[in-house]
Amino acid sequence: MTVPAEFVAQITKCQRHLHAFILSMVWNPAEADDVLQETNLALWEKVTEFDSSRPFLPWAMRFAQFQAMAWLKRHRRQTERFLFDDDLAKLLADEAAMHEPAFDVRQHALASCLQKLPLEQRKLIARRYEPRASVNAMAEKAKTTAKAVSDKLRRIRHALLECIEKTIAEGEFA
Repeated sequence: MTVPAEFVAQITKCQRHLHAFILSMVWNPAEADDVLQETNLALWEKVTEFDSSRPFLPWAMRFAQFQAMAWLKRHRRQTERFLFDDDLAKLLADEAAMHEPAFDVRQHALASCLQKLPLEQRKLIARRYEPRASVNAMAEKAKTTAKAVSDKLRRIRHALLECIEKTIAEGEFA
């Protein structure tokens, strides 16, 4: 069987998106790599179902969702906490698929806006989104209250959102 060139182009193009989506579910880069490989294998097995007239990424993300959910179920006992239930995982996949055309633009705008933040704010955001990070632990380390940390994070997120919207409106990454 000959694999359509369009399939090869699409699967290659969406690797970053799939990896990011999988990583958001399994929270471990090495495990996300493994799940991505399982997803790629599943996609290659279904190449005959590929329809080039339909968007590829939403179709591929369904495979990634199922593979990530299978990984989570296999590792539920080891991780002691199940990060997402099936309904939330499906909702995330649906949301990501719905906004696929704007994903790259928003991602680039976010990266640009993050660079515009003062170094201390960038560090605070990075610490907050580390696996297993908590506002309480951050507050304890900074010798402040959890409310103070939460308020600071909320202001930073608001500034990032405004920057992203402004950047997109100005067409910097269109």
